[in-house]
Amino acid sequence: MNTEQHARFSVAPMMDWTDRHCRMLHRQLSSHTLLYTEMVTSAALVRGGAQHLLANSSQEHPVALQLGGSDPEELADAARMGADAGYVEINLNVGCPSDRVQSGAFGAVLMEDPARVARCVAAMRQAVKVDVTVKCRIGVDDQTPEEVLPEFLAQIVGAGCTRVAIHARKAWLQGLSPKENRDIPPLDYTLVMRMKELFPNLHISVNGGITSLAAAQGFLDAGLDGVMIGRAAYHDPAGILSQADPVIFGRGDATTAEGAVLAMLPYIDAHIDAGGRLGQVTRHMLGLFTGRPGARAWRRMLSEGAHRPGADSALVREALAQVTGHGDADPARAAG
Repeated sequence: MNTEQHARFSVAPMMDWTDRHCRMLHRQLSSHTLLYTEMVTSAALVRGGAQHLLANSSQEHPVALQLGGSDPEELADAARMGADAGYVEINLNVGCPSDRVQSGAFGAVLMEDPARVARCVAAMRQAVKVDVTVKCRIGVDDQTPEEVLPEFLAQIVGAGCTRVAIHARKAWLQGLSPKENRDIPPLDYTLVMRMKELFPNLHISVNGGITSLAAAQGFLDAGLDGVMIGRAAYHDPAGILSQADPVIFGRGDATTAEGAVLAMLPYIDAHIDAGGRLGQVTRHMLGLFTGRPGARAWRRMLSEGAHRPGADSALVREALAQVTGHGDADPARAAG
């Protein structure tokens, strides 16, 4: 499968959440879903020398790197670094509404300057051979989405962008917190569908408020090219991702939360042997058994025990026994 095919279903980039440990867990549940990094600023890579932010493993792939920035030359340099680090796609963040991002003149505020976004896309495309994509909102503040979104898409398509993920909400740069911006502005899926009619050759993924595979499949059946799920995939990873391969991609088998846990144990051991801490990995695993008997005991054991000195994969096995009722869980894992 190529990256565009993987983009039929993806887990959104989420700050403080989609780090390499989270991506490794999600990969145990789905072999084909496209995963994203947290947003990494071009300034941190190019001027700050923070190349550790590009750390990834071939086991996580396919993975896309999301960049934040607004300087075409700097973004081109950062994109080149990302491609060299093995990422299969470079995505430009034009959707984050946080104050820190606004002060850096990137993120959702760039919806007000589509010409600059187009220059950034063109510079990155010239710098790398991998796909260059954009994640955006339908508009910001007092903009009229029906007017600004088509113009924004026309500009980036003209710069060579062939894939975009649209969060189907406005972002309010003043008056709402980043958390409120994920919930309060109303969703307008109809507008996103209309963009597919206007730009039939543009690969469009919809993002925002989607909480089930059934809903995702509904958007695909309606003619969109892809669906991106964020918080639901993080808080209930097995509920969203364990059926993704057979249901969304029509290939591979369903996986289990138990199998994902067992598949993570060697990774956890290696992380701890390298000087890491158990909690850095298990904090992403707390929602694995959401809605199942024993889920509360699983979360409690990991939350309370993972940060204690000497905590290792044995604690994860103990917690797993609270769910399965025994220590020998189904060894099935996501592969294929």
